[in-house]
This record gives sequence, C-alpha cells and structure tokens, in this order.
Amino acid sequence: MGDVVRHKHFPFRGVVFDVDPVFGNTEEWWLSIPEHIRPQKDQPFYHLYAENAEQEYVAYVSEQNLERDISGEPVRHPKVAETLREDAAGMWRIHPIRLN
Repeated sequence: MGDVVRHKHFPFRGVVFDVDPVFGNTEEWWLSIPEHIRPQKDQPFYHLYAENAEQEYVAYVSEQNLERDISGEPVRHPKVAETLREDAAGMWRIHPIRLN
C-alpha cells in the first residue's frame, strides 16, 4: 500500500490504499470495462485515491492495468494527506492510529 501508480490505458494516477487479492466488485462493473482491456478476475485489484487533470476520486483497478508512476509529480488527492503519510523514501504509509 502507498505506491503511486498510473493506469496503463487511461490518463489517471493514484495512490494505493487497499487491495483485494481477487476481484471483489460487481459483475455489472466488470462488464462495463471495454472488452479489449477487461481484466481477468483472478488477480489483485487495487483501491486507489485517484486523480486526473480534472478531478479526484476513488478507483478500482486490476494489477494488469497498473504501472508504477515514476513522474515524481506531487499527489493532490485530499484523502492522501488525511489517511497517509509520506516517509523519507517518498512512499506513502498509513497514518498510525492514535489512541487517547
């Protein structure tokens, strides 16, 4: 978790905040993906704090459709700063839970 990734086919990037070991969304969602890039279901699917040029949102993307984002561009999605912390190596990690 915390990796900055880019979609291989669509112009968006994001930070991984959760992963499903295999497909965990609806059949309707899966069928809405264009057939030529529709992923197999038996692979990890990543939940991303995603962003494109116009907006920030949450995305659900198969492992086969992601690649590491090496652009070095800052991440602007507001949920990243709320839930993750950047470490010394530039990776995003989950904020530790503070118990009072």
